Amino acid sequence: MRYKNAKDILPKDVLALIQEYTDGEYIYIPKKSRKSWGENTNSKAETQKRNNEIFAKYKAGSKTRELANEYFLSEKSIEQIITMGRRSP
Repeated sequence: MRYKNAKDILPKDVLALIQEYTDGEYIYIPKKSRKSWGENTNSKAETQKRNNEIFAKYKAGSKTRELANEYFLSEKSIEQIITMGRRSP
């Protein structure tokens, strides 16, 4: 992200109004609409599918260490996935 000079992009009256609140300070103006993680791709769905598989294998008797090695995750991550699986209906 590159900084832009407000005087180059904002109308003078808008710039004057902003300067009443903050003069010479850096401010961040967020995008109007921000998409949540995974909306542009199917990463969210793929991660949920993987987590469901992990939980099913755990319920079938797999150990957390085995699952961590199989999915290249830490045992702590596997434990968190199992906890979330238990909370789901």
